[in-house]
Amino acid sequence: MMKTRDAAHAEESAEVEVLVAEAAKFDAMSKQVKASLGRLETANHLVNSNVKEVYSNTQGLQVMNDNIDKILDAIDKMLRPSEDKGREERIIRAGPERVGLPDYLTSLKRVDRALSQMSSSGLRVNQQIIGDFNELLSEGNNRLQALFRSTLADNVQPVEPLHYITKQLPFPVLPQESASKLGSMDSFLSSTAARDASHNSRESPSVRIYAEMRGAYLSGSLHNLSAASISTSKRKASDEIYRQGTSGIGTYASGIEGIFSAEFNNISAIFSRQDWGLAFDATCRKALAEFAKTLRELNMHIKSNIPTDCFLAYEIVEIVTNVGYRLDQLSGQLKLPFADALKPIRETAKSSLAELMEDVRRRVSSMQTLPLDGSSVPFTAEVMTRMQALTIYPQSLGSVMASLGDGNWQTVPSANSTSSVSLPSLKSFDVGADTTQLLAHYIMDTIETLLTSLDSKARGLLKSKALWGVFMANNVAVIDRMIRSSDLSTVLASGGASARVESWRKKGTSAYLESWREPCSALMDVQYTNRGARPPSGSNGLIDSAAVIKQLGSKDKDAIKEKFKNFNASFDDLSGRHKALQMEREVRSLLAREVQAMIEPL
Repeated sequence: MMKTRDAAHAEESAEVEVLVAEAAKFDAMSKQVKASLGRLETANHLVNSNVKEVYSNTQGLQVMNDNIDKILDAIDKMLRPSEDKGREERIIRAGPERVGLPDYLTSLKRVDRALSQMSSSGLRVNQQIIGDFNELLSEGNNRLQALFRSTLADNVQPVEPLHYITKQLPFPVLPQESASKLGSMDSFLSSTAARDASHNSRESPSVRIYAEMRGAYLSGSLHNLSAASISTSKRKASDEIYRQGTSGIGTYASGIEGIFSAEFNNISAIFSRQDWGLAFDATCRKALAEFAKTLRELNMHIKSNIPTDCFLAYEIVEIVTNVGYRLDQLSGQLKLPFADALKPIRETAKSSLAELMEDVRRRVSSMQTLPLDGSSVPFTAEVMTRMQALTIYPQSLGSVMASLGDGNWQTVPSANSTSSVSLPSLKSFDVGADTTQLLAHYIMDTIETLLTSLDSKARGLLKSKALWGVFMANNVAVIDRMIRSSDLSTVLASGGASARVESWRKKGTSAYLESWREPCSALMDVQYTNRGARPPSGSNGLIDSAAVIKQLGSKDKDAIKEKFKNFNASFDDLSGRHKALQMEREVRSLLAREVQAMIEPL
């Protein structure tokens, strides 16, 4: 039994020893595998490092290869302009007339492109050929400018504006072929290269040449209209009020509008859009300077004759404002030049309102005598003729009065004072002001000034109150008649104008009727109701005059006869005076009714 156990134990021990030996072998193999893995990892790192270095070197070689290709291309490009220089030089030296404008422009563009490429390379070897190409470009630019000028020269003969204005024809424009040719040249001349070659980077040579030549054309065409505007404005009697349309300024402005509009069409057909404004402004500058000079001369004439020629200023303001607005709508230009040219006339128009009113005061104050027959003075009709003329220019007067301010026309500003002309009041910025109401206010202020001045003068020169009353009534009648027979009736329809005129009429009527109170007083009698018998109840209070006379004594009858005698004498005297007075038809009829109304009840 023991032997069996020992044998089993020995067998198990042998197996354990075998397992231990196998485990030792596996440990040795594991160590070898780990060592192999370590050596493999090291080899892998080494391979990766070598591969990266090879890749980096490969990229460097590729970049170097690309750079070499670029250098070869640059060298090729550098050699190509020098090879093409002879061809471009032959074309440019020959001129656009011989080689044709399209080929010439193409050659100039190639030279410009080559210059840009060589300048960007920065290589010294290019300096010589860059200089040669710059000379070629400059020469080509000059020849192109000469062709541009000669093409324009075929169409710069001044025209007669009256031919187109009177027949309502559009002003001539450049032929389409010429405009197309000029536009092709401008496409190069307006480039940066052409501007640099002309030493003017702001203004293209084509714009400068066009403005110079076409500006002279505009100025020459409009010269006669300028002279005619001045001569026609001065061709009238010194005391005659200016009549609308008699000056040539309207024709002059129409000519400017027509020929400027045609010129803008030319410019828009030739130049690129960004140059339209610059070209149009430069082209019209000379003609506008002549126009401004004409307006300054007209302004001097107007200022010397304000009472008669201020209406020319109103007409000019209206005409020029409208023309400037329409041209600005067309081109987006010339608004400021027109405003600057109009400024002296506009300032004169503003100051004229106060000067007209001051002229009324001055003229009435200077009157040494007044009509002894009570007739109106001619100056009243003259003032009302001025007021009628004002209604012809509602647009310009509305603008001027709105900028001046309601009521600011009462006094003439001195030369050294800061008037509303230089420093407008807040009212002048009221763009919503009722211009018709402003005009009505001014007209009524002028009428009020006239009547007040005449009233003051009449009180000093006319000793008779009746004569003073007839004089004022006659002047009011003239004023009222001229209001009703013209557009003044529309302007003064509201605002109490008729009431103000009527109040002056009543003043004159009342003064005249004062003289008739004396004969009327002779017919006045007093009846004492507490004396004598009362009238019968069926008589309705009526008194029988025959019965009254029978009851009178001889003294009472003599007194009544004396009263009638005095009345007749006074009535005959006043009737004679009444007939001797010069009265307007309306005044004579009115006063006759008033006198009748006073006497008949007596």
